[in-house]
Amino acid sequence: AESMSHVPMSGFFFQPEPDLTQEDPDMYVSMGITAENVAEEYGVSREEQDRFALQSHERAVDAIDSGRFDEETFALDVEETLMDRGSNGRAKPETIRQSVNTDEGPRRDTSMEALSQLPSVFKKDGTVTPGNASQRSDGGAATVVMSEERVNELGVEPMARLRGFALHGVAPEVMGIGPIGAIEKVLGQTGLSKDDIGLVELNEAFAAQALAVIRETGFDEEIVNVNGGAIALGHPLGCTGAKLAATLLHEMRRRDVRYGICTMCVGGGMGAAGVIENLDA
Repeated sequence: AESMSHVPMSGFFFQPEPDLTQEDPDMYVSMGITAENVAEEYGVSREEQDRFALQSHERAVDAIDSGRFDEETFALDVEETLMDRGSNGRAKPETIRQSVNTDEGPRRDTSMEALSQLPSVFKKDGTVTPGNASQRSDGGAATVVMSEERVNELGVEPMARLRGFALHGVAPEVMGIGPIGAIEKVLGQTGLSKDDIGLVELNEAFAAQALAVIRETGFDEEIVNVNGGAIALGHPLGCTGAKLAATLLHEMRRRDVRYGICTMCVGGGMGAAGVIENLDA
């Protein structure tokens, strides 16, 4: 679980570890700047990033309207206390109760025109904007992973098998390309090829990063983040792996896909990738 609204990233309250700052200052490079670096190094244009962002929103909205997230999500009843200042100037608490059953991030009304008007925010004359970067969100996800021995002992029916998992390190200033090496490693580890993979869930931290990974790995964009990604749905960091795995597995079962990959970049210069096998395919 991750609550980026209550426990946000460092933002303007930046407190780096002194020794690490001396030894490797690039460890603290802004995530937005890493996306700018990737866009420049891999030739990802502003228009391409905006197009990818629009696609993320369109796919997410379609998935919500079609009920494709219903199997993997459930509603939460929440309370929010607001301070209402009355006519006498005194503030009094007001509690609002509501049921949250749909992701708030996807924008139905966005367009290429709207996205193109947003300014770059990390670099003068850059290409990374609030529209083609992932959202800071609250969220949670859960998966249950156990050994085959434990499965047999409990008599439960597994949905899938984790065929392999790999990590890969890259330079911190281009941390977004970490999945490229991780995917190569996990395919080698499992004896599979790119052509064996029917679906991919990629964390979509930035459109520039996602497009660079898709191009370098050679996956068809049509099988990547088919229900939208973090640009539309949000990117609560701590639940990324579990969320990607849950979304991937449910879509694999819908499409009768045997093998899928979930993969992500990690701030600081790491990539992770796992191959999931659908046992019903």
